[in-house]
Amino acid sequence: MFNAPRPAQRYAGSSTTGFGGSFVDENPLANSVYDDGLDPWSSTPSPAPTPVPHAPASVFSNVIADATVPSIYHRSFAAVDPENTGETSVNSLSRVLSTSSLPAATIDRIVNLVSSRPRVSKLEFFVALALVALAQSGKDVSIEQVAALSSQNTLPEPTLDLDRLKPSTSTFSPPVPNFRQNSTATIRSPAPAYSSDDPWSTNPRLTAPPRGNSDFGGAAGSLVNGAPSTLSGSGLPKEWWKRQEAVKIAILGQQGFILNRYTVYELSSDRGTPVSRRYSEFVYLWEVLLRRYPFRLFPALPPKRIGPDEHFLEQRRRGLLRALNFVINHPIIKDDGVLAVFLTEPSFEAWRKHASVSLDEESASKRVDRIEEMTIPSDLEEKLAVVRGKLNPLIEQWQRICILAERIIKRREAAAVRSPPAFRRAYLPTHFTLPHLSPSSATSSLPGSSSSIMSESNMAGSLNQSIFGVFNSPSDSQPQGDLARLTNTLRAVIEVNEPCWRGDDCELSNGVRQGLEHVAMHAQRHSEMSEMRTRTLLDTTLETLKSQRDLYLATRDLFIRHDRLSVDQVERLKKRVETNGTKLDGIRAAQKDGWQEEVDRLTAIIEKDQATIAAQLSRRVFIRACMWHELRVVLHNRENTLLTQAVQTFARDEQDFVESVVNNWVSLGESVESMPYE
Repeated sequence: MFNAPRPAQRYAGSSTTGFGGSFVDENPLANSVYDDGLDPWSSTPSPAPTPVPHAPASVFSNVIADATVPSIYHRSFAAVDPENTGETSVNSLSRVLSTSSLPAATIDRIVNLVSSRPRVSKLEFFVALALVALAQSGKDVSIEQVAALSSQNTLPEPTLDLDRLKPSTSTFSPPVPNFRQNSTATIRSPAPAYSSDDPWSTNPRLTAPPRGNSDFGGAAGSLVNGAPSTLSGSGLPKEWWKRQEAVKIAILGQQGFILNRYTVYELSSDRGTPVSRRYSEFVYLWEVLLRRYPFRLFPALPPKRIGPDEHFLEQRRRGLLRALNFVINHPIIKDDGVLAVFLTEPSFEAWRKHASVSLDEESASKRVDRIEEMTIPSDLEEKLAVVRGKLNPLIEQWQRICILAERIIKRREAAAVRSPPAFRRAYLPTHFTLPHLSPSSATSSLPGSSSSIMSESNMAGSLNQSIFGVFNSPSDSQPQGDLARLTNTLRAVIEVNEPCWRGDDCELSNGVRQGLEHVAMHAQRHSEMSEMRTRTLLDTTLETLKSQRDLYLATRDLFIRHDRLSVDQVERLKKRVETNGTKLDGIRAAQKDGWQEEVDRLTAIIEKDQATIAAQLSRRVFIRACMWHELRVVLHNRENTLLTQAVQTFARDEQDFVESVVNNWVSLGESVESMPYE
């Protein structure tokens, strides 16, 4: 019932403004147009542009079960995962296994047994070490054998020389890790103990503050609504883009039980020690900011979902990261008091229970002086109309850019290690026409028979997998880390050919074998560089493109909020003041019994209406000033300056990567120049 897809989703609907739905309701997630393929109401697994095969977590968790893991397992994994991301690359696994002194063919077999992906989880890594220990003791190398030993709580200890562990030869630094969840992750002790009452609650439990006696409400310029207005200037210092504040968000794990389970995130910033937050607390913060700054630019939150999978959680973490980094770098919102508490308070839930938080709109505590008002252009409405007309096409095109960029990056990871599907289909069946090897039927191998044709097709497929894939793959487009596996396979070939069949010292055989060793070494180096570059592109370039898309979505939401919330009663109140003034003049002229009391009553009503008119006229000016500021300072700078910065960084990184690749293969050419021919 809850996970059934909804035919008409509000977050994809339309409105009278022509911009579609937005989060202008009390719940900021109700109409969010946040996309990334995340459908919060569907039980269908989250789509990914290029799906990466994941070994079921339950398989290896059942293999290891509750067995005690020897300390060398943890030390080995820590050596290749110093940032505690919960996973490492096939290259790193191969480097650890190479310290076991096992033959390269055995190492290659173990690597292919535990993972078919470019990266391996901690559990897969542990299973690989158990397989190494079995191989070293001469026992059967199989997952079943590891499971049997695990059930007896006797996981074997491999003999590894970690002191001679070869460092990565890649010249690229890996991106800053930000996803620390794995299949056995648990919440660390500093995480606060949240109540289990409605873990998905978006009801903020806000209390109206007493006037003048709250640290988070009251005076203009206080922390309630950020710093005093700076609309007269640009709002941004020189070279502001070099001093952008950054927050990191990592997934710590799950808390709660069954239906009340929820994800806990760790926030790290320069404002204080890391703090733990749950998703509903992000929603609370956004509700406060939405009430205080309805006419400011800030992005929507990614949606929640019942029964989220790992891909959904990771995409939501990235969405939260983009949204929070946008807010903390907004020239006005960044100084908000509740935002500061959200980033620093150890237990945000406990703080919410005792703090009185003002929800007064920003205009209630700030004023636009005469000079600032004069800086607002008279043709502001025309400028805003131009931006409105561009938004929908920009959102559509940037969404396409994000999708295409992710596809390109994923395929780039696979391109260097896999053959195109067309090559396999067109080449292999034509040039690998082999007879059927089954002895069950003599006629099955006759040329032209249907079984012969079928067997040829099967044999071609088998060769396809054995030559190009090494293992079965559900999709041709899935990256498999084949360069790392190619390195292991080449080293196995070198080991097999080490003794020459001639029995003497053969210079030709030795020279070719040394050349293959250089090929294996340079292939591994290229694999490491490609992997690091791809992960950097996913974590930086792609996120920058999505931030650009989110900026235009936020601008559309701002226009929707403006159309809805800028409406006032000035004209109606003016007519009422005029009517009451006419009545007042008539009563004073007639001077009937009790006329003085009626005069006093009407005078009080007129004065109150005039005060309201003055306040609403002042709010009109403030709203215009806000819209001009967001257009001129925030939107104009972020959509141009940050894009310039991203493009220049991308160009430099690509140049460095290509130069490193060229240098790697030039080095290989120089190394194999002396390979003998005879």
